[in-house]
Amino acid sequence: MKLRGRELRNLTAAGSRTQIRLAITRTSDQPLSVAMGKQKRSKILSSSFQLHQSQTSPEPTSVDISESISSSSKIPFRPRKVRKLSSNARKPPQPPVLDSDSSKPSKTNPSQLPILLPKTVKTVKPLSFEGEIDAALNHLRKADPLLMIPIDSYQPPAFDSPGPPFLTLAKSILYQQLATNAAKSIYNRFVSLCGGEAEVVPETILSLNPNQLREVGISGRKASYLHDLADKFKSGILSDSSILEMDDESLLTKLTLVKGIGAWSVHMFMIFSLQRPDVLPVGDLGVRKGVQLLYGLKELPRPLDMEQICEKWKPYRSVGSWYMWRCMEAKGAKATSKVAATAVVDATPPE
Repeated sequence: MKLRGRELRNLTAAGSRTQIRLAITRTSDQPLSVAMGKQKRSKILSSSFQLHQSQTSPEPTSVDISESISSSSKIPFRPRKVRKLSSNARKPPQPPVLDSDSSKPSKTNPSQLPILLPKTVKTVKPLSFEGEIDAALNHLRKADPLLMIPIDSYQPPAFDSPGPPFLTLAKSILYQQLATNAAKSIYNRFVSLCGGEAEVVPETILSLNPNQLREVGISGRKASYLHDLADKFKSGILSDSSILEMDDESLLTKLTLVKGIGAWSVHMFMIFSLQRPDVLPVGDLGVRKGVQLLYGLKELPRPLDMEQICEKWKPYRSVGSWYMWRCMEAKGAKATSKVAATAVVDATPPE
């Protein structure tokens, strides 16, 4: 390896200093007297200094590094590294720039996502609860003075203890589009076929084929409705416990998934079976006729009109609807919802 110029001078100076230290070390180890030791060391230092002068005065063009550094040197030489600073190093530090994707929401572990639970009823007391009917009547008297006439004219509504939701829904399907006596007869034969009301469960209905159901007077269409209801319960989409816990909106959405059960049937089920206090069956003809008679309307109110007119009845629109049926009956109109007080019926086209 060849060196030039200033680098050579630095190397020779370092080599001279190394030789001086070595000379002093070797001389001090010899067994000399004190007087002779001082003279010897002074001569060695002088000769070393002269050697340094002779090596640094000329400036050769090139030299072998092995000639300037003694092989017996114990101090290794390591040249310094020169670090060049880039132009970016002179600039002041810039604030970090966020990546465009960093503003996007980070991917979350599915296990950390919040679990969305079905909406549940906020401690709504059923109408059969002690004191609820009296509270409803007091509210309706104050909220709508026109309701005082039917309230004073009829006995307060009474609600029986509800049965299991599955049994009630199955019964509502059987009562569709049938006269009361005919519906009761078919229902009794159906219960006997199942082995009693306690045996009217999804597993029992799914075990019965359409021919067996037809033998007790159930049509093919209603048989398919019963099987679909039983299948929804068996698969877990519906259950007796979940029906009791769901709020009105969720219940309407879930139950209308069953074939043969529409919004009107769900409203009747919520009023007469679950005894929910604030249900307004806007599609019921009897309730609409009762509102027309009570308020002296020229035309039958539409569902949207019913929502606006009966808004003041909240949170006891179920009781207000019950009195609308009484108003309609008092005027001699056909009691289209009289059957609904006994069982839930869906307004499906006749077969």
